[in-house]
Amino acid sequence: MSLPRSGCAAFLIFSCVLFSALRVGASEHAIRLGLTDSARILSIHSSSPFFVELPSGKRFKVSQGVTVKAQGETLLLNNRAVSVSTVSVEGGSGVYQVTILARTVDSGTKNVRNEWSVRGPIDIQRVPSGLAIINRIDLETYVAGVVSGEVSPKWPLEALKAQAVAARTYVLYKKTSSQQQPFDVFASVQDQVYHGHAVRAESVLQAIAATKGQVVTYERRPIYAAYSSTAAGPTEDALYVWALDLPYLKGVDCPFDKQAPRYEWRTSFTFEYLEQQLRKEGYPVGTVATLTPYTLTPSGRVDRVRLLHSQGEIILRGQDLRRIVGYSKIFSTNFSVESLGAEVVVVGNGAGHAVGMCQWGMREMAELGYDYQSILGHYYPGTTLLPVSQVNLSPSAQP
Repeated sequence: MSLPRSGCAAFLIFSCVLFSALRVGASEHAIRLGLTDSARILSIHSSSPFFVELPSGKRFKVSQGVTVKAQGETLLLNNRAVSVSTVSVEGGSGVYQVTILARTVDSGTKNVRNEWSVRGPIDIQRVPSGLAIINRIDLETYVAGVVSGEVSPKWPLEALKAQAVAARTYVLYKKTSSQQQPFDVFASVQDQVYHGHAVRAESVLQAIAATKGQVVTYERRPIYAAYSSTAAGPTEDALYVWALDLPYLKGVDCPFDKQAPRYEWRTSFTFEYLEQQLRKEGYPVGTVATLTPYTLTPSGRVDRVRLLHSQGEIILRGQDLRRIVGYSKIFSTNFSVESLGAEVVVVGNGAGHAVGMCQWGMREMAELGYDYQSILGHYYPGTTLLPVSQVNLSPSAQP
């Protein structure tokens, strides 16, 4: 059952009691995890009764589930209007099934997953792009979920440890620079993959326990611990990807990832498809005749591409071409155009932005006997590993 449209029933209890201050959301290192920011209608269910709390502290007891819908700047709870823009869900077994029933029209493609099983309090907030769903969870619980989502639990333990420290560092970096945002990180490739509440492999739990609270730092602050799947050559300088000149995100040699499934790849697409994608992005493009790498970064990746078309030319960043054509078609900017004809045939190496730690390189380094400290030191040069108690986590203006 769920909240009625009006009136009271045996399964609905109205209470003015505040939730306990001893909840995950009040924890010093709690993470505000954004499941999406583009829901229009969503539902939350649990195997036991739970509470929906309003900002005033009033709360409703729900026996099974609740549907939340955006209505203007406020919300509908099971089609019952409440004059608030934020509600929280807590209590019961603490495990919730969250389902997006409809998205806003302009939601884009950054978070396409529609269902999660999560543990811990949930906040639902009206934002300009729709409804944001925010899961408040403990730092180490979050890290365990990221390690499980990003790499295989069958990888060597030292690789899992390196991934755990990088994931913990990344989210703390984002937390210190996201104070005015509704959440710290997305639960997707936009930040770090987090698949939700699930039983974790023993190897993952062992890696989390062995590295608990450890953070990669530069000048005692958490670093922007970027990582990607496969470098397939030297890693990339963050300057050429995000215009960030960071001393610990300079390119380093990575001869360790030749066993990666996307060390080499080949793809193709039509000029018509490229034209359609460019127009969706607002580019005034005619009939495309050629696509050519124009400039390269010091690591040999495509920095700019040149498109000649019937109305002129377009110079694009290599990273923008990947986004426009699709990350599942152009896996990295380490590519060349093999042929132009009925289709554009592109061949390349590696997967991802190649900045920071290479995950498949991390795996092979661990197999070669490197410990996680050495792996992190290689990919993030000039950094120091510190316990979180010694790290400066004050708000930062960093991006």
